[in-house]
Amino acid sequence: MKLIILDQAGVINQSSDTFIKSPEEWIAIPGSLEAISRLTHAGYRVIVATNQSGIGRGLLDMATYNAINDKMYKAVNQAGGRIDAIFFCPHTAADNCACRKPATGLFAEIMQRYGVNLKSVPAVGDSLKDMQAAVAVGALPILVLTGNGEVTRNALDLPEQTQVYGDLAALVDVLVGEA
Repeated sequence: MKLIILDQAGVINQSSDTFIKSPEEWIAIPGSLEAISRLTHAGYRVIVATNQSGIGRGLLDMATYNAINDKMYKAVNQAGGRIDAIFFCPHTAADNCACRKPATGLFAEIMQRYGVNLKSVPAVGDSLKDMQAAVAVGALPILVLTGNGEVTRNALDLPEQTQVYGDLAALVDVLVGEA
């Protein structure tokens, strides 16, 4: 089974310093929906693993988060792709939970649900936390320069094995070939 793990905001959709709090605020990054479609057609199971501290901060409730995800699912489906599952952490950093990246709880859930080892599985994100969580489980850390990726690349020490791409579409060009 071919898996790829994607962060949500900054990889699939535009990120916001004030959080995505409604379906109307969810805007796909150009090319991301088509990239997910190409991954789907190449046999990848596309999994989302995302910190969603806006829930823990009270900025949105589960019904609203589900509505945002419904919009994302529909947009991906309309582009011909599929997201197989979303694993999310609703906690804030102050909660010191085991699931908030850079902790590995979300990845442990993925391994348990799919019965796989994540060694060398591409894990795509736009923050150092995403890269750290990927490395901790043996996944391949991939930084995209959308969202906070440019700041992450320029301001922080990335794990040595981190691969860097301009966006999800550029990564997919390499993974499954040029369109």
